[in-house]
Amino acid sequence: MEQLWWDTARAGGITAWCLLAGSVLWGLAISTRTAPDRVRPNWMLDVHRFLGGLAAVFVGVHMTGLLLDRFVTFGPTDLLVPLASSWHPVAVAWGIVAMYLLLAVELTSLGRRRVPRRIWRVVHTASFPTFVMATVHGLSAGTDRHDLVWQVTLWSTVAAVALLTVVRLLQLGERSTPELATEAAAPWPPPPGTRAPVAPPIVTEIR
Repeated sequence: MEQLWWDTARAGGITAWCLLAGSVLWGLAISTRTAPDRVRPNWMLDVHRFLGGLAAVFVGVHMTGLLLDRFVTFGPTDLLVPLASSWHPVAVAWGIVAMYLLLAVELTSLGRRRVPRRIWRVVHTASFPTFVMATVHGLSAGTDRHDLVWQVTLWSTVAAVALLTVVRLLQLGERSTPELATEAAAPWPPPPGTRAPVAPPIVTEIR
């Protein structure tokens, strides 16, 4: 029983990271259209949202285990304020900032119909730094960071996220290049009676 809450915290943290990674990969699969054509887009989007929401739930499990454990003795301030913890303060701070970013992404997703699309898009892009910070937190603070299975799982997932992110950025570049070339070829200033070309938005929705 002495290890119960510590094991709960460890399991909750690992599960939260895996769910977050799954949500990011699923979102990239949607945006890059790498999923099979027979898979329904609405179903893909529902799974993406479900994984993100479940990741937030297991972050709560992770923090509850740390609060109730008596091995390190974390207090609310240690888990909510970056650099307040006396136990590996920088490593813990990575996890705290990642938690706040994850909450921001999830809350704006739940209230997407009430949030301006531009704001939602910018906040949702924070999924990428959230994943990076959660990974750094797991590598620097996690007691399982030296486990071979965990190392293989973590780095293979990071490689998959990096690969799909590069694919997405290349797709965005291919999409914007013809439009920019057309705009560059247009006369400036525009002839009288015509409207000036408007540059396409740089930020594109990444789910």
